[in-house]
Amino acid sequence: MGLTRQYLRYEPAALFALVASARAGVAFVALRGERGRYVAVPACEHVFVWDTRKGEKVLILKGLKQQVSCLCPSPDGLHLAVGYEDGAIRVFNLLSGESTITFNGHRAAVTALQYDHLGGRLVSGSKDTEVIVWDVINESGLYRLRGHKDVITQVLFLKEKNLLVTCAKDTLVKWWDLDTQHCFKTLVGHRAEVWGMTLLSKEKRLITGSADSELRVWDLTYIQEVKDHDEPESKKSKGSSSPGAEGNNEEDETLEVDEHPEERIVKCSKVGSIMREGRDRVVTLGTDRMGKFLACHGTDAVLEVFSVLSEEEIQKKLEKKLKKARKKAKQNSEEEPERSVQLSLQEEIQRVTNVKASSKIKSFDLILSPKEELKMVLLLQNNIIELYNLDLSAQVAQAVRVSRITIGGHRSDVRTLAFSSDNIAILSASAESVKIWNRSTLQCIRTMECEYALCSFFVPGDRQVIIGTKTGKLQLYDLASGSLIETLDAHDGAVWSIALSPDQHGFVTGGADKCVKFWEFELVKDESSVQKRLSMKHVRILQLDEDVLCVRYSPNQKLLAVSLLDCTVKVFYVDTLKFFLSLYGHKLPVLCMDICYDGTLIATGSADRNVKIWGLDFGDCHRSLFAHDDSVMYLQFVPKSHLFFTAGKDSKIKQWDADKFEHIQTLEGHHQEVWCLALSPNGDYVVSASHDKSLRLWERTREPLILEEEREMQREAEYEESVAKEEQPVVAGERQGETGLAGKKTIETIKAAERIMEAIELYREETAKLKEHNAICKAAGKEVPFPVNPILRAYGNITPSAYVLEVFKKVKSSELEESLLVLPYSYVPDLLRLFNEYIQQGSDVELLCRALLFLLKIHFGQITGNQMLVTVIENLKKTTISRVSEARDVLGFNMAGLQFLKREIEAKEEVTFFADATERFEEKRRKRKKKEKMVLTVL
Repeated sequence: MGLTRQYLRYEPAALFALVASARAGVAFVALRGERGRYVAVPACEHVFVWDTRKGEKVLILKGLKQQVSCLCPSPDGLHLAVGYEDGAIRVFNLLSGESTITFNGHRAAVTALQYDHLGGRLVSGSKDTEVIVWDVINESGLYRLRGHKDVITQVLFLKEKNLLVTCAKDTLVKWWDLDTQHCFKTLVGHRAEVWGMTLLSKEKRLITGSADSELRVWDLTYIQEVKDHDEPESKKSKGSSSPGAEGNNEEDETLEVDEHPEERIVKCSKVGSIMREGRDRVVTLGTDRMGKFLACHGTDAVLEVFSVLSEEEIQKKLEKKLKKARKKAKQNSEEEPERSVQLSLQEEIQRVTNVKASSKIKSFDLILSPKEELKMVLLLQNNIIELYNLDLSAQVAQAVRVSRITIGGHRSDVRTLAFSSDNIAILSASAESVKIWNRSTLQCIRTMECEYALCSFFVPGDRQVIIGTKTGKLQLYDLASGSLIETLDAHDGAVWSIALSPDQHGFVTGGADKCVKFWEFELVKDESSVQKRLSMKHVRILQLDEDVLCVRYSPNQKLLAVSLLDCTVKVFYVDTLKFFLSLYGHKLPVLCMDICYDGTLIATGSADRNVKIWGLDFGDCHRSLFAHDDSVMYLQFVPKSHLFFTAGKDSKIKQWDADKFEHIQTLEGHHQEVWCLALSPNGDYVVSASHDKSLRLWERTREPLILEEEREMQREAEYEESVAKEEQPVVAGERQGETGLAGKKTIETIKAAERIMEAIELYREETAKLKEHNAICKAAGKEVPFPVNPILRAYGNITPSAYVLEVFKKVKSSELEESLLVLPYSYVPDLLRLFNEYIQQGSDVELLCRALLFLLKIHFGQITGNQMLVTVIENLKKTTISRVSEARDVLGFNMAGLQFLKREIEAKEEVTFFADATERFEEKRRKRKKKEKMVLTVL
């Protein structure tokens, strides 16, 4: 057996240069007892919490692999629900930063999340067109609601009623009764996608945003409230034609479709529209927590803010208007105008101001501070978070930008990366700036403005950097001062590639003007100072027939490889510029290439998704590898080895062995196209840049990588993915209608079911062994020692039945139903007998009853048909009823005790228990200040 080559694993070390991803929303979170200071934003697979006052990152909520697609803070401010691209939802504790609960139910990205007003339930909408309601306290799914035909865009709980409102891209707004779990009303008044909605005026008004410049306003009348009124009033209301009345309205009939006319709960009537200034679709529509302010934005950079009048303010305005109307009527000797006086919609919802951001807005959040100041945080498309304050006490409300978080990243995609010779500094350049990063601290130490950068390198000595731009210029920067020293017009087109010569005396550039130019470093006298400064001198030119895409020197500086737009790579002698080899075989242009340290191999990466390895002695193709699922954007050899890395538009980075032509490992982390990468001179670090605005650092570990194990892990990951994509198991007797089970089959639920099966198998074996042992002891007439199972010994010599309970308790609450659904029926009779035993003992009654009822539901026919289980079911009926009533009695007693304690404390201290007294205090202080002002004016 020959020697196997040992590879070392590269692991992700850091994610940096990212302020926020524009995928999901931004949200104010309460941290360290403060509201309005900290904001949570998505950052690829993580969630960053920023301090807007200091511009610092204070907390990172670490995700797994999938990108964050949705955020929602809980009403108590202690938790943050995060939705991901794969349909998973994780609830994070903001105090510890740990993920406490995971829900798996959706088969596609989560697009909407909302807590109810108590924070006990969470509703989620997804790209799979389904809505799921989750029980946060019990950590389980309640039910799945089906009905929409396109992506869910918003979900809302109603506080007072047990109702849910959902809207989607299928133009429909649906109302769901959560007691019966069915859709009782569908609004069809929109002609295009409904992108957002919100509830106002104590949930008596609904506002929806669609693909036009209208915000449609609907009045909500709850039928139950109308029925509760006395008879004469109801007769009056039938005669009137007010928006809240239940009269015949032709417009209403066209706008609503009653799926169950006998179960009508709420009535919606359109009262008008608020016109936005933006002509495009609504992207985000939302209010502050108190519902006093409404804001929305489109695909542009303007946030439109409206104020919503409260009932008291509306009443005051009406009285004023009525006074004026009476005065006018008196002058004109007309009748009393009481009925004709009404407030228009524009008077109830007034435009406050427009906030112009520095770039396109992707999301926003509002919070009303106790100082009567509206705080607005905007997440922009170009990797920026902006915070604006709106002073409401001013006569003309004007939004003022308070802070801006920008230092952490580039405004546009990074197109070129480079490492310094000492492996410490990293250069990244984009369309507007060059940044220098410290590799160990990941802090940005220099930012310099530049033109659209395409290629770059550190000048030997690491004191200057040279950038090649899209306009054909070469820009030389001094790092100490952070200034631009010199700009040269190098090419008539874009400078696509730049390569430092191995002797470090000069460099070569290739551009879109079909030229390869050779440059040398020189020292020239600076006019402003006595000392000489570095400059660049053009030495030679090589004219070609096609655009140059990439240039590379061989390590001995004898050969120069040039990649052309005609899909070939031409190799020339450096000294004479004579043609040496032509490497042809790619079907599309070669975008990147590199020559290994000993000059024997050249690897080329192309837009045809292939990487070819060639010998530089004869130009023969050693092997063609199908490398990526999209164009290969960058390729570089690891120093002093024949291993190389490739980066592709398929968001992956791969490592290859050029001698054995094997794929070694894939570095997965980026979520969009990877534009470029750079290897440190010692080969220990890889840095990569992507379209997701992030830079990632990968570090070489000392851990050896075995290819067979790597392939096995890859196969396991593929199997896990295929399990998630399989059809969900069907519950016997359940019709595929509006509702369904909340969970979905995952590899975790299968593993949980397998653990339960193994525990029951062990219970069966140990029970059989115990019977045999008892028979032997009886025959021998003396006690024979019984060998204890090592698994039971590890659990502290517990009984086999107790071990089954331990395994059962370890199944996650959110995965319990799906695990039992996967469990074969042959294990159910044993489980029912064990449940009877456990419930009699009074252990975990709630969990066991939940599992028992679910098993009876899915295996009803087989259980009732089995004569052996009749006595077991009878016993279960008695024990469960008695134990559940005991548990209810205990809960009732505890509740009564807590209420008694609450009354006692309130009576003693004369304070409202568990209430936030700050709002009352602020209100009192405001009134006092008002009185003082009035006194001063009188004086």
